[in-house]
Parts: sequence; structure tokens; C-alpha cells
Amino acid sequence: MAVNLSQSFKQIDDILRKDDGLATALDYIEQTSWILFLKYFAETEATDAERAELAGKEHSYIFDEKFRWSNWALPRTANGDVDHDRKLLGDDLINFVNQELFPYLKSLRDISDDQLSMQYKVGEIFGDITNRIRDGYNLREIIEIVDQLKFRSLDEQHEMSELYEGHIQQMGNAGRNGGEYYTPRSLIRAMIAVLDPKVGETIYDPACGSGGFLVESYKYMLEK
Repeated sequence: MAVNLSQSFKQIDDILRKDDGLATALDYIEQTSWILFLKYFAETEATDAERAELAGKEHSYIFDEKFRWSNWALPRTANGDVDHDRKLLGDDLINFVNQELFPYLKSLRDISDDQLSMQYKVGEIFGDITNRIRDGYNLREIIEIVDQLKFRSLDEQHEMSELYEGHIQQMGNAGRNGGEYYTPRSLIRAMIAVLDPKVGETIYDPACGSGGFLVESYKYMLEK
């Protein structure tokens, strides 16, 4: 069954509005982002693992098993059903996220001296954010919505990017400066058409944000 991404985002925002720890669109997108990131990361890892298996190689996972999405967010039994005995709820879920998951993700920065490694990058990301969702049942609802989202195809990734940028725009509408520098896709496409980038040239976007200029530049050159 296809998942309506726009409706999913609206459902998540409605849930976050009920939580005592959050107040504005800026809060909503910050908290939605770390959950989406971990789900997207899990799908990327699953794709890499499948490719390694087809090539007769062994995939080396970035996260320890305990902290992979499939084990803490929505664990399943061998036949694919949700494992309700292992699924965390309420305070148990909040305590796991705050006291185990986030400290573990932050610690990944310390296990690698290579600042370009995925471990270091994840550690940097989670070193700057905290979980502010206070109600574990709200978090459980959001996780189950996000678990239905798919990021495997280019179309799915593009639609997610469009929706995410829409949320960034809402930050400015909420009276905060988070959306101050948002550039609509229509304007990006017009600027790229004028610049007319060529394959082999370097595309430099020093304030890339959600990557709109880079994505649209790639599409422009691909079509040509």
C-alpha cells in the first residue's frame, strides 16, 4: 500500500503539537528530522547489505545491533509481524532514547579519527541535538508512521526532499529565522537554467541546506 508522505507529515505534526516539550514548527522539524534520519539510515544500510550479499561479500554495519532501527524502533518477529514483547512504550521508550540511544550515537564521533567517516558524521549530528519529545506514546506513534515511509527509489527521495523543504519554509512562517534563507524550487530551476552547468564542471553550493541547488543541477545535467 502506497504511503501518502504529505499526510504522514501532517499526522506527525499533529502528534507533536500535543507534546509538552514542543511549541513551534522549528521544534517539529528538528524532532522529526532525527527520527527520519535514523529510518533513512536503516534503509540505506539494508540496501548496502543486499548489494554486498549479491556480490558474495559481508556487509559491515555502522551501528551496533542493539541500536539499529529494526531492533529498537519497531522490532519484528521472524515472520515479519511486530514483536509486541520487545516493542518499547511510554517511559521505557523515552528512557531508552535519552539514556542509551542518543549517548551511543554521540559516542560514534569518538571512535573514529577520520572526520569523513560515517561514524564521525553521525556522532557530530547527534552531538548537537537532543530528544525533546517527552511523551513516549507520542514518540511511539511517530515512529510507527515513519516506519511506513520508504526511501529506496529516486522518486521517493525526491518527494521527501520537497516535503522537507516545505517544512523549512514553515519555520519562517512561524516567526523564527529557520526559514529565512529558504529558496523555492521554481527559483532554483530558473537560476540553474541561466547558469547552464555542464557535465565535468564543479557545482559549488557553500550553504546547501537541504541540497536543492545540487539536486536540481544534477537533474538539469542528466536531462541534457
